[in-house]
Formats: sequence, C-alpha cells, structure tokens
Amino acid sequence: MTKRQFLGPIVAVALLASVTACAGAGAGHPAPAATATASASASASPRPQPVTAVMMDLIGGNAGRAAEQMGPDTEVAFKDMSGKGRSVDEPAGWKICETRPGPNQQITGYPVVLGVVRVGESCE
Repeated sequence: MTKRQFLGPIVAVALLASVTACAGAGAGHPAPAATATASASASASPRPQPVTAVMMDLIGGNAGRAAEQMGPDTEVAFKDMSGKGRSVDEPAGWKICETRPGPNQQITGYPVVLGVVRVGESCE
C-alpha cells in the first residue's frame, strides 16, 4: 500500500467535511433555531475521544515499508516476536506478525507496536 493509497481516503474525508461546512454558511442566511438546540444538547453529552487514524492490516508485510507508510508523525515501536529479544535496528529486514492496535482498529494511543520476526522466519 502506497502513501497515496493510505492518505487518499483521509484527504477525501477532509475535503468532503470542508465542502459540507462551507455549504452551510452560504449567503448570510441565519441558521435555523433547531441547529442551536441540537448544538446545546450535543455539548451537554460527554464527547468521545477523537480518532487519529485506523490501523491498516499490515500482517505479513515488511516492517520497514509499514513504518514509511505510517509517516513521520506516527510513533512506531518494533518488538521481536521470536522470543529472542533481538533489537530491530533495520526494519526492512523484518516482517510483521502482529500489530497493536489490531488491523482495522482505531489508533488511540502511541506508540503503535509492530510485532516482527526476521524475513524468512515463521511468525509462530
């Protein structure tokens, strides 16, 4: 998966949100009273934590490429899943066996942990 494939949906959602927001502000017409009521009730309820991103399904992929796809703003930690406690100095030589959070789960905390083994080794 390239950066373009990963970021494309995010950019599309951001663009759609900005177009939708601009459409409601048109021609100096005042907002209907129902909008103010909905806003007041929404602010009274607890706000959910914002989602920064959703974890891609990286299982079986190259750890170096995965770290590049996540970008420089995502804190990534590598964990040797072989049980040997090896340090992952060059992620390109490792493949991903598991992720925390799991595939398609919301990333709500950092670092994102990639459980890896050397390329050619089994995840089991």
